[in-house]
Amino acid sequence: MFAYIVRRVLYAIPILIGVNLITFALFFVVNTPDDMARMQLGIKRVTPEAIQKWKAERGYDKPLFINAQASGTDKLTQTIFYTKSISMFAFEFGRADDGRDIANEIRTRMGPSLAIALPTFVLSLFVTISFALLLVLFRATYLDFWGVVVCVAMMSISSLFYIIGGQFLVAKLWNLVPISGYSGGLDAPRFLVLPVIVGVIGGIGAGTRWYRTIFLEEINRDYVRTARAKGLSEVRVMFGHVLKNAMIPILTGVVVVIPTLFLGSLITESFFGIPGLGSYTIDAINSQDFAVVRAMVFIGSVLYIVGLILTDISYTLVDPRVRLQ
Repeated sequence: MFAYIVRRVLYAIPILIGVNLITFALFFVVNTPDDMARMQLGIKRVTPEAIQKWKAERGYDKPLFINAQASGTDKLTQTIFYTKSISMFAFEFGRADDGRDIANEIRTRMGPSLAIALPTFVLSLFVTISFALLLVLFRATYLDFWGVVVCVAMMSISSLFYIIGGQFLVAKLWNLVPISGYSGGLDAPRFLVLPVIVGVIGGIGAGTRWYRTIFLEEINRDYVRTARAKGLSEVRVMFGHVLKNAMIPILTGVVVVIPTLFLGSLITESFFGIPGLGSYTIDAINSQDFAVVRAMVFIGSVLYIVGLILTDISYTLVDPRVRLQ
């Protein structure tokens, strides 16, 4: 087990380097440091001197990958890629283009993001798995048919519809919660309840269909027929055998959600005015703040790799036949 984890961590290093390299290349294909300076300065006819000063203050006055004017290792180290990207492996993200410390912003904004993502994740998992088990329990009936129809219809509706509809109906028409905004402490649930409900409802369609497909594959296995032959009720078969043996594909799907638990929901946080990491990323993209964008992409990559490792380890807990070498 320990050797497996070490091996996976070592494999992650070249993956993270590649992610950094691709992110860096894609960003600077679209924007040059001069373009970034013009946008940040906010002046239509900005002078070349002001651009050079902005670039020098933020370290964008160096070559991108190779410094031909330097000698030795400085050819690689005295570049924008090295100074802006390599330090992230020590989780030193530096400062955003507006001067704020990125690490401090991440620590501050992680709380609101988790406050939305964790209850949404847990409730969505419970609701979709329960609904999927119910449809499979009454498979080939009108309940199953119309349940699938409702799921397909919900999948076909944009998440923006649920957000705007929820804001209009619950916040504006019924005046039960604020339309947007955020407040910490004991007042936080008043601002979080609507985004959580909208997030759960928006994921019911896709989640239920996914888990329903998994459970339908499991009910045709030999162990299910054996359990029924022993006289077990259909409910006990579904919850005691099918659900347990379907945990591996469920865990595989859950790992994809792990980065969003920390990084927040881009659309939800922006529409509800939640000062989380999702809205922070959107603002950075709009302002072409490369420092923040690369930091968020790097953190997302690390979390995804950690999620994969944890998923492989959890396989051994739900299925003793799986062994990690």
